[in-house]
Amino acid sequence: MIGGVIALSVMAGCATPETRVRNGLMSAGLSAPVSACMADRMVDRLSLGQLNKLSGLGKLKNRDPGEITLKEFVRETRSLQDPEILGVVTSSGLICAVK
Repeated sequence: MIGGVIALSVMAGCATPETRVRNGLMSAGLSAPVSACMADRMVDRLSLGQLNKLSGLGKLKNRDPGEITLKEFVRETRSLQDPEILGVVTSSGLICAVK
């Protein structure tokens, strides 16, 4: 059992930033296709520090994929008070929602 936990921890440490962002967006309640598309755009446009700030949105944790709307996610992102994060999240969300 402990070996399995260690193996999962090692695998999680090897995940790409895009994978971590995608999983975080899905955990926040965005759908899988929108999360994958947004993660691809966001890792190219935001710094690691900004991505970490985004992952700290406490209200948006442990939700089922598809549980929240993009509008709600953008509204919560405003609370970070970072215009660059808000701009990237908004533009990525709009582009990915229409794909």
